[in-house]
Amino acid sequence: MANKGALEALDRSLKDIRNSTAFMLSGDFRQTLLVIPKGSRADEVRACLKSFTLWPQVKTLSLSTNMRVHLLGDSTSAAFAENILTLGEGKVPRNDRGDISISELCNTVDIPSDLLETVVPNLESNYADINWLSKRTILAPKKVTFSAINDQLLSRIPGEERIYKSIDRTFDPQDIVNYPIEFLNSLEPASLPPYILRLMVGCPIMLIRNLLPPKQCNGTRLIVKPLTPHLIEATIVTGCGRGEHIFISWMHLYP
Repeated sequence: MANKGALEALDRSLKDIRNSTAFMLSGDFRQTLLVIPKGSRADEVRACLKSFTLWPQVKTLSLSTNMRVHLLGDSTSAAFAENILTLGEGKVPRNDRGDISISELCNTVDIPSDLLETVVPNLESNYADINWLSKRTILAPKKVTFSAINDQLLSRIPGEERIYKSIDRTFDPQDIVNYPIEFLNSLEPASLPPYILRLMVGCPIMLIRNLLPPKQCNGTRLIVKPLTPHLIEATIVTGCGRGEHIFISWMHLYP
């Protein structure tokens, strides 16, 4: 999913420093293409690694053994891996409209509420069970969809909700005309919390960006404990320091 511009920059840097280029990449081109904001399919293809000028010189090494299946001997995982390979190689039959059936790979639901009941049933009584939560996740293609699902799940957790809002004013008062509050509140950049952040004691959260590494890594899962206006106590669920209590300071937020 890396943009070819990253490799081009690396190529130029290596040539300047070492007068040569040699690096190793790993990945699967049958996964999702990189995202070009407001770009077309052609823009995504032009930005992918196979459009890199040095791609004809790349030597491809293929892996043929699924080590997870090989070591665990799980027949269910082996069948799933085989279905994924069949899908990636374009061998799954298509219907008259060119669509493929994924019924063998997953279960489908008609409405979002059915999805929530299937993935997180009885959330009201299980939300405090860390092991139960760690086995469940919901992915969404767009941030707006994720926000809607997140609000529905939070409404099912008992307790008092605390709302945090991002700073919506500029440092220079003269910029208020150029950056009105309504415009600032509408911004939801990727990898950053939304303008309105709703938290409750007991709800799971993810550490998106740690400003003081290496104590916690980006993506660390935590369970919210007592909440204060600018300080959040949480218990680490995954990663280093599991079970440890940490404090997260929201310097850029205010209640």
